[in-house]
Amino acid sequence: MSRRSGGLIGDWAEAQRRMQQTQQIQHREAERRQRAYEREAARGQREQQAAYRQHREAEARRRTERIEAEVAALQGLLAAGCRAPAFRTAALVRPEHLEPFAPGNLAHPLPMPRLEQFQQQSGWTLGSNRRAQAEREAHARYTQAWQAAHAAEMQRQQQLAAYRQQYDQWAAQQLAGIREHNTGLAELARALRAGDAEAAVEYFSAALYASTAWPEALPRQLAAAYDPRARELVLDWQLPGFQVVPEAKSVRYMPSTDQDKETARPATQRRALYRDLLAQCLLLVARELYAADEFGALESVVVNGFVDDHDPVTGQEAHIVLASVSAARSAFTGLRLEQVSAVDCLVEGLRGQLSARPDQLTAVRSGRRPDEVGGGVVSHGGHAAGGEDEPDLFVMDPIAFENLVAELFRAMGMEAVTTQRSGDGGVDIEANDPSPITGGRIVVQVKRYRNTVPPTAVRDLYGTVQDKGANKGVLVTTSSFGPTSYTFSNGKPLELVPGEKLVELLHQYGLRGRLGGGPGAAVPAQRAPEPEPPSDHNVLGMTWSGRVALDVCALVCAGNRVLSEDHFVFFNNPRTPDGSVRARAHSAPDKAALEVSFDALPGEADRLVLVAAVDPEADPHADLAGFTDARIRLLDAAGAEAGQLEVSDGRAGETALVLGSFRRRSNGDWDFVIGGKGYRGGLEDLLREYGVDVA
Repeated sequence: MSRRSGGLIGDWAEAQRRMQQTQQIQHREAERRQRAYEREAARGQREQQAAYRQHREAEARRRTERIEAEVAALQGLLAAGCRAPAFRTAALVRPEHLEPFAPGNLAHPLPMPRLEQFQQQSGWTLGSNRRAQAEREAHARYTQAWQAAHAAEMQRQQQLAAYRQQYDQWAAQQLAGIREHNTGLAELARALRAGDAEAAVEYFSAALYASTAWPEALPRQLAAAYDPRARELVLDWQLPGFQVVPEAKSVRYMPSTDQDKETARPATQRRALYRDLLAQCLLLVARELYAADEFGALESVVVNGFVDDHDPVTGQEAHIVLASVSAARSAFTGLRLEQVSAVDCLVEGLRGQLSARPDQLTAVRSGRRPDEVGGGVVSHGGHAAGGEDEPDLFVMDPIAFENLVAELFRAMGMEAVTTQRSGDGGVDIEANDPSPITGGRIVVQVKRYRNTVPPTAVRDLYGTVQDKGANKGVLVTTSSFGPTSYTFSNGKPLELVPGEKLVELLHQYGLRGRLGGGPGAAVPAQRAPEPEPPSDHNVLGMTWSGRVALDVCALVCAGNRVLSEDHFVFFNNPRTPDGSVRARAHSAPDKAALEVSFDALPGEADRLVLVAAVDPEADPHADLAGFTDARIRLLDAAGAEAGQLEVSDGRAGETALVLGSFRRRSNGDWDFVIGGKGYRGGLEDLLREYGVDVA
């Protein structure tokens, strides 16, 4: 027994020993893996730290490079500007080229049905009597289909003719505008050669505003006057402020604090860079003026460079002149500006004035100022002095009107030029809004109309915005827009500026203009008629999915009250007393239609409410659950679609619905406001809310 017991104990002890050895091996292996993991983690952390440091150092170098690039651009302003093309009136000439007439699907005749198509559907293996009956039925179906196709084809031809007439009117107006513009350019050239002061100020101001030599970050504001006797242009030109020169010279990453450290640019170096920039600006202005003078209008120019800032003496805002030069053509044309030292050239070569401490707003004695010349002055603040009353925008010269609108955009803080580079009539002014989020490139079209601008002009502008890749299109007119135009522009990058709003903006930004009615207003020169819609009635076509039968009605209201029961248009009252709203027979794809002349609506009416209700005679148990995908198609009288207005779907249990309302704005235009309120008591329940007695 003892040997047996000892054998068991020995086996157990051996097993324990082996287990301890295994545990020790596993423990040592775990420690080895832990040490390997820690070494790998430490190496990864070191690599991550190194990568992070490299990233921060690279970012600091990029910031330094950007600063150096900014300084290099400031130092090279004059040399780069001298490489820019000179401004020429040829850039403003508009070719007489229009988009061809493109009627789209209207150009293709509709296919007419053939009798064989209906005979093939009938089968001819029947007996003689049944075959004759089938022949008569097939011929009847064929006759009905032919009559429908013929009616559709006649409608297509009518629409095509109306669209062609509308295009011809538009084309005539476009050509008239192009020729009027080009004639105005020729008259401007003659006036410049004759030394006309107003023409000189207008032309050379446009040349500076249109110049490609100036970076977008630099201001382009001026006040100018022209002395025809001395053939001298006198100019106040706004200079960039001292902050345009970077304060930092370089940026370095500091690992110890994990921060970027900027090395400040020495004050003397920053002042020297700023003085050099101001001298370059004055020389570049003179260069741009002489380069644009293709008519020999200039013998000398006087440029006073100013900044708008607080006068250190009075503390009040003022124009502080920091540089000034009077440059005769004979002295200026011999200069090689690409190679000069700007400061030396301005001060020594041309005997100009340059502030020794422009960073401290130390002013210099200015040369001749525009208000010392006499006559009209075009101001950097936008308003022209020297006139006795507000100019009538209706009779203003077309070029002057475009320049006025361009000046308005500039007064609003944008860059704007009237240079016309395309011949499609789509752009009168090119503007740029420097706002970082809402800004971008803007194309502007100007319409000096007396009648309502047709919707085709708005559609054309939208096409131009897409063709030019612009961020926005603006249509400015002396007249107004109809609801078709506002409907089409809704949700698109378009802005419509009617005449009243234009005058309001002009006055808001210190410019002048009125819409007729003043002393001396003249009848404008005869020209090609302006295109207008073929009828003053718009067509509101109603379409929806589902088989529910509806009555579509209209109420002419002041607020939420109908003007009278006669101003409720429905199946028993097909028109208002003045005919401004009337029922109309609809055609596919519409299921109902109305005609509206917004301009003829009563003056006391401020909204036109559109409603739909289930027809209880057609289906007394129906509700609006099947009223989906509903929309209002806005058409002109020729049937051309100008836009669509989505309305709310119907709901189960409701039998009447307010689709929406057209509401009169303060300027006389109309906007659409979607509805959506439903009624379970049908049309009667709805009408009570609008003051209609349904007892």
